[in-house]
Amino acid sequence: MRITPDSLLTLEAYAKIRTGSRAQAIAHRRLRSVALGAHMTLQFEDEATIRRQIQEMLHIEKIFDEAGIQGEIAAYAPLLPEGSNWKATMLIEYPDVDERRRALARLQGVAGRVYVEVEGQGRVHAIADEDLDRETGGKTSAVHFVRFEFDEARRRAIRAGAAVVIGCDHAHYPARVRVDGATRQSLVDDLRP
Repeated sequence: MRITPDSLLTLEAYAKIRTGSRAQAIAHRRLRSVALGAHMTLQFEDEATIRRQIQEMLHIEKIFDEAGIQGEIAAYAPLLPEGSNWKATMLIEYPDVDERRRALARLQGVAGRVYVEVEGQGRVHAIADEDLDRETGGKTSAVHFVRFEFDEARRRAIRAGAAVVIGCDHAHYPARVRVDGATRQSLVDDLRP
């Protein structure tokens, strides 16, 4: 389903369901999150996560005019998977401020070193930060936007049950995790044959 102004709830309707739907939205976000090591999380976006984000922005900013609504849709539309890819918000999290500063300096280029490895098909490295450069001042950002583009053979293999590993081969952050269960199935649902 495409997100259009007509498919969104009005501010009043969203305010009525906002609190009651929060737990479900958090559970869905958690289902689509993959921890990659101790300090990195990929939150894979889909129509539900982006729709919720748009509704939240409209609610918080009290946007109700057509141009404002269209502006929010346009801002978040690039994060919607398109059937041949997975898109994620990548978070680098270090609770200690000094440790975070040192880590972000060491991790320059990390977003492009994150990959999806499909059994029998090899790795696909992320296409990172297409919206703007997030490497400034000798450090990387704590938030990146990444896209994993899959050819037809990889999509077919994933849908057929091939093992999927998400990893990072950056020299200062080597990590790998196999994606299984409900999280895997949720990501599979983003891919068209």
